[in-house]
Amino acid sequence: MKVLYLGDVVGRPGRDIVIERLPEIRSRLALDFVVVNGENSAGGFGMTEKIAEEFFAAGIDCIVLGNHSFDQKEIMPVLERDGRILRPANYPKDTPGRGIGAFRTHRGKTILVVQLMGRLFMDPLDDPFALMEQQLAANPLGRKYDFILVDVHAEATSEKMAMGQFCDGRVSMVVGSHTHVPTADAQILPQGTAYQTDAGMCGDYNSVIGMDKEEPLRRFIRKIPAGRLTAASGPGTACGVYVETDDKTGLATYISPLRVGSRLAEIWPATE
Repeated sequence: MKVLYLGDVVGRPGRDIVIERLPEIRSRLALDFVVVNGENSAGGFGMTEKIAEEFFAAGIDCIVLGNHSFDQKEIMPVLERDGRILRPANYPKDTPGRGIGAFRTHRGKTILVVQLMGRLFMDPLDDPFALMEQQLAANPLGRKYDFILVDVHAEATSEKMAMGQFCDGRVSMVVGSHTHVPTADAQILPQGTAYQTDAGMCGDYNSVIGMDKEEPLRRFIRKIPAGRLTAASGPGTACGVYVETDDKTGLATYISPLRVGSRLAEIWPATE
C-alpha cells in the first residue's frame, strides 16, 4: 500500500496548500490513502465542520486531531457522527467521538488508524501504551488489517520514539505530530515499522510554529501576553510522511518525507 500522512494544518495557509496540491500529490504518488492532522486548521485552534468537508472534498480519507480537538465547540456532534474524524483514543471514556477508525481503500485494502496523545508536558490522559497494546492484540497486522497507522500527538520526542519502538513489527507506520517541525529521522525500524518523530506542519514557516511572529516574540521576551495568538498568513508549505508497505506482511518497505510549497526545500518520494 501507499499511504501519506500530512502534518498539522495551521490556519488558512495550511488549508490552502493542502487543498491546492493534494490532487497532484495523490496522482503523482498513486496513493491508496491519505491522513491529515486538522487540529489547528481553524485559525490555529481546532477544526470546523466546513473545513472538514473541504478536506474530504480535496481527497483526504481520514482527519486526526489532538489536544485542540474541542477548541471549536461545533465539532463535537460531528465527531459523534463522522467516523472519518478521530480525536486521541486515550481521552476519557465518555469524551465525544472516537480515536480509532477502520477504513477500506478503493483497492479493497483495509487500514486501521489510531491516534494517541502523549502525556509528557501534555494533559494527563489515559496510558497510551496500555491502550495500544490492547489494540495490537485485537488487530494483528497482516491478518485483520493490511495497514496500521499510529499518530502520536506528543510534545516529547522521547515519548514518540518510545511508541515507535513499542509498536515496531506490529504496525505499518508510527508518525509523530504536534510540534510542527519536520524531523530528519525518517526510517524503517528493525522489525519493519516506518517511523518519523514529527511530520512537521502544513502552514506558513515564516512564523513561530505557524503563528504570526509578533505575539510569540513578545511573550518570550517580556513574559507578558499582549494579545491573542493568530495564525501566520504567508504562503504555506505542506509537510508529510509517505510510506509504502509489503501487501503480504503490512510492514514498511520504503519511507520518505514529502515537502511541497514555497519556503522549505521540496522533497518528493522516489517512487520509481
